[in-house]
Amino acid sequence: MQSPLEPLATPDRGTVLVVDDAPETLRLLCDTLEASGYTVLVARDGETAIKRLGYVLPDAILLDGVMPGVSGFETCQRIKAEPAWAHIPVIFMTGLAETEHIVAGFDCGGVDYVVKPVREAEILARLHTHTRNARMSRLGMDRESRNERVTDAKLTPRETEVLSWLAKGKTNRDISEILSMSPRTVNKHLEHVFEKLGVETRSAAAALASSVMA
Repeated sequence: MQSPLEPLATPDRGTVLVVDDAPETLRLLCDTLEASGYTVLVARDGETAIKRLGYVLPDAILLDGVMPGVSGFETCQRIKAEPAWAHIPVIFMTGLAETEHIVAGFDCGGVDYVVKPVREAEILARLHTHTRNARMSRLGMDRESRNERVTDAKLTPRETEVLSWLAKGKTNRDISEILSMSPRTVNKHLEHVFEKLGVETRSAAAALASSVMA
């Protein structure tokens, strides 16, 4: 668990899970995405991709349609069947350009289809569009539930004040000076806030509060 005293992490462009069994494709995409500010996760088959999602939820998935073992199409079906993962946009990458394969990609839940060899500018443009749309959609759907989460947490007035200043990017030292309390007291309030909201980090608490107050 991250201590309430630790600073917020610097945000990036988002996290992308790249699933492909071809080393050269993985290398190209990793270099391209990282240079554009994305955090990149890698899986060389469908089973490994599913395991990755058990630990980290990416903002998008670039998925090869044809791989040894579980195909990309079947992998996508499994991802979309899990409610916690269903919102993640899946962009297929494959050398199969026939209409039936393109239709299969959309039918199993993909949002887009890129024919190999992939073009870097095209991948980045499509990725930017779909991650932005997914975030906007998720914000709209989650706003009410997040509001209920903060409201139902029954924070004390002081805890609400501390959380409000945290969401504005203030450090514990800043909050202690603003609210005329010791940094240790601020830290204790944040521990209670974390517990009541069911989060483990400052960034998660701040994001939750910011989405409600925005």
